[in-house]
Amino acid sequence: MSLLRIAVPNKGSLAQSAADILRESGYRQRDDAKQLTLTDAENGVEFFYLRPRDIALYVGEGTLDVGITGRDLLSDSGAKAEEVLSLGFGRSRFRFAGPIGTYTDLSELAGTRIATSYVGVVSAFLEERGVEAEVVRLDGAVETSIQLGVADVIADVVETGSTLRQAGLEVFGETILESEAVLVTRSGDVPPGFEVFRRRIEGVLVARAYVMMDYDIEQARVTEAVALTPGIEGPTIAPLHREGWVAVRAMVPRDGAQRLMDELYEIGARGILLTDIHACRL
Repeated sequence: MSLLRIAVPNKGSLAQSAADILRESGYRQRDDAKQLTLTDAENGVEFFYLRPRDIALYVGEGTLDVGITGRDLLSDSGAKAEEVLSLGFGRSRFRFAGPIGTYTDLSELAGTRIATSYVGVVSAFLEERGVEAEVVRLDGAVETSIQLGVADVIADVVETGSTLRQAGLEVFGETILESEAVLVTRSGDVPPGFEVFRRRIEGVLVARAYVMMDYDIEQARVTEAVALTPGIEGPTIAPLHREGWVAVRAMVPRDGAQRLMDELYEIGARGILLTDIHACRL
């Protein structure tokens, strides 16, 4: 049986999180950062560690079957690859920024020079809105390009905005792109073995977002309790060796689980427990 060929970021902000989700999905990962490939024959996959910016191109050309990269890099590449699953890490926002007090609206970009590492993303954004400007490609930090006279405006990743403020810049206009790590395949192609791989990844994503909640409650209050903890396909309810009481088990969202415990306690639930879920199949 042929192995599913998977491209993984070899460095940068996505690399460690990508390796973590693959390990949690049951796949072997490299121990040496210099290792370029790794075969996990037991699980039917082969990993290739590549520059994040190149991954969409390899997948789009069919050289590799699946890849983990950023939505920004996928959009910028112009490759024949498509996003099939968002992975919930590596989130970032792309914004325009200029000297403080200079620009307030997208319409003011007409005729300006815009420095960015993501020419494809920015050019497409401007074209969709009918704004004509010169897009200047710069690799690496672009914050100093205005001071050096290379550009009038920059388009870059914005996290806290502190780096921009230190350079005397501020963001303006609408967000160019909301990015995060995504799973990509060749457009229109579902390679053999991909569905198993995808189910494993989805199982980890669900496990990260949910916890298992167990509690005991009087039979007379079950309807109220189940309204709070409906579970994924319904809770498991079993009789206790205590007349009039039952045990309830349900998957609940991790966010807000502590508040949910308080609400259950208020309606009479006792022995309330939370347990991490490491993986699942739904």
